[in-house]
Amino acid sequence: MFNLLQLAPFAEEIQDPALVKKKYKYWRFRTFYGMYIGYAFYYLTRKSFTFAIPSMLEEGFSLSELGMLGSILSITYGISKFVSGIAGDKSNPRYFMSFGLILTGIFNIGFGFSTTWVLLAVFWGLNAWFQGWGWPGCAKLLTHWYSQSERGRWWSAWNTSHNLGGAVIPIIIAFVAHHYGWRFSMFVPGALCIVAGLFLMNRLRDVPQSLGLPPIEKFKNEESSSIPGENKKSSLTVKEILFDYVLCNKYIWVMALAYFFIYIIRIGFNDWGMVYFVNKGYSKMKAASCIFWFEIGGFLGSLFAGWCSDKLFNGKRNPVSILFTFGAISALLAMHWNGVNWLLLDIAIIFFIGFFIFGPQMLIGMIAAELPDKKAAATASGFAGCFAYLGAAVAGGPLGALTEQWGWDGFFIVLISCGLISLALMIPLWSVKRSVKPVAQEIASLIETNSEEIAEESE
Repeated sequence: MFNLLQLAPFAEEIQDPALVKKKYKYWRFRTFYGMYIGYAFYYLTRKSFTFAIPSMLEEGFSLSELGMLGSILSITYGISKFVSGIAGDKSNPRYFMSFGLILTGIFNIGFGFSTTWVLLAVFWGLNAWFQGWGWPGCAKLLTHWYSQSERGRWWSAWNTSHNLGGAVIPIIIAFVAHHYGWRFSMFVPGALCIVAGLFLMNRLRDVPQSLGLPPIEKFKNEESSSIPGENKKSSLTVKEILFDYVLCNKYIWVMALAYFFIYIIRIGFNDWGMVYFVNKGYSKMKAASCIFWFEIGGFLGSLFAGWCSDKLFNGKRNPVSILFTFGAISALLAMHWNGVNWLLLDIAIIFFIGFFIFGPQMLIGMIAAELPDKKAAATASGFAGCFAYLGAAVAGGPLGALTEQWGWDGFFIVLISCGLISLALMIPLWSVKRSVKPVAQEIASLIETNSEEIAEESE
């Protein structure tokens, strides 16, 4: 297994331009649909628990206990996302992503067989750890197979896999839980993910150079936008990735903090939206249909946000994140102030919450991946993702406990406040696009500039 996870060696570069074009077209499409289907199934096992919550509450579990399970998943997944990001930059995404999906399926089934809270926590934590193996492979493949000028559209299209998985969950999982009990709502997605992991292993490959293709910047004639010399070195050391390109990049830190608050909103409504609508008086199936439209809104919002960042802002992602966050805050205010039990109105509002919140949810991770050398993309996006899922952890147990004490007014005040804080963090970085030098080069350049100025003054 460990041998399979190693980076695929670079093959001799193909010199025939026609063959290169043909192979790039084939492998870009195959890579995309492989990633898309694979990540949709990752999401299926990650969020199946959400739709089991009402049935588990009926069995005697408390809101706080179930909220803690959500927090366990978020904390473990967030840590795994960072650790796996480092490993993902040094691994073959074909096997890294596939093995992770198979193992999440196995542990999802184990969760369904568990009878005590402790066993539920253990299996959900293990599921969460291997959930972290999905994102790094996708971040690496998206930055190596698709260029800067087009990546917003490809990334946003891939990001809708969240929404595909999220939209399928109410249809499959809520139905299974309603008719066969919540345990079968864990067995079914678990079994599906094991099969999907084998499919993914067959479809994916490593970076273009492993198939004898030139780097994407060379193929697209966009080498001028790359970091000088980044394509000459096959890989970076862990130290270079961590310190030169990620931990010392102030922009990544700011975006990671914004991600933390964005994810409190996204996961807060994703996890507790079902309970909110049931408490509002809707049946479980009507409440599930509302969450379905949350995901449909997210699907369309992700696509539109990616298109806007490519076409209207020339590859700048942050302006779109800021505008969409403002829209999400407005939609949350509308939901909070809506005191009418009118299903169509609630569906319309939650559609727009999903539409707007999935814009920054997708783009902030993309910004983090694009800021450093692309060989550090998985680590950078994993680092930001770690902060995101710490925010998701807050949206689990702590937000559930707060809602028990303060009611749904407190729930919405927290989410709206998180949106405002995210805006305050992102607005100063409106024009940030890419950090073209690692910190070591920036320091060396600064020292050189200062030395020249001192020499001139001495003369």
